[in-house]
Amino acid sequence: MKTYGILGYPLGHSFSKKYFEEKFENLQIEAEFLNFELPSIQELPKTLNDKIGLKGFCVTIPYKEEVIPFLDEIDPLAEKLGAVNSVQIIKNGEQIKLKGYNTDIYGFQESLKEFIGEKQPKALILGTGGASKAVAGALKNLGIEYRFVSRSAQPNQFTYELLTKEIIHHFKLIVNCSPLGTFPKEDACPCIPYKYLTKKHFLYDLVYNPAETLFMKKGAEQGAKTHNGLKMLHLQAEKNWEIWNEL
Repeated sequence: MKTYGILGYPLGHSFSKKYFEEKFENLQIEAEFLNFELPSIQELPKTLNDKIGLKGFCVTIPYKEEVIPFLDEIDPLAEKLGAVNSVQIIKNGEQIKLKGYNTDIYGFQESLKEFIGEKQPKALILGTGGASKAVAGALKNLGIEYRFVSRSAQPNQFTYELLTKEIIHHFKLIVNCSPLGTFPKEDACPCIPYKYLTKKHFLYDLVYNPAETLFMKKGAEQGAKTHNGLKMLHLQAEKNWEIWNEL
């Protein structure tokens, strides 16, 4: 039996297993999808050795950057972004090679275009982890100016404390790349001045569980348009499937 999976910690929020199991059932594919919920990335080699039929796996928080040293090869786009969310397992006799890809950029870019149309609002990216790198890459591809927002001060990025009314009015697209608000901690959200949001703002949350996060609710209360990360998940999942099953 072919095996696929997802690497991350924790994984209680993830819909990937459900998505792929429904896909296997609908297409009558004899395969399994496993959650590799590892508290340490150092457990990855042993986990992979124990799964003989493994063809590939997704990578989610917090390992999109940490997984890179464990790879034998990395796709140029993923290398440029510095983040991997999909790993293909290539077997040649007794040899096993791990190759990393980034399909988050495709999933985000396509779903964002559906959300904002032809508009090119300046964007704030909340968070600086692996997912934010794919978001930045997609925004760059679309010709959208962006700035990162982080808890710590860095050159050319804002801290949450520095977000003023003028900044919020200047940046009409706000993308949450942090895990804040993810099930089961649904009462959390990024600390931005929501009172300055307007109906001209677009709030995109990469979180998809719950379907409407507190970040989205607070934006909607001010008239902002909101979008969660479920479509992005589906798009990148299908791209992963193509990669894992390349001949």
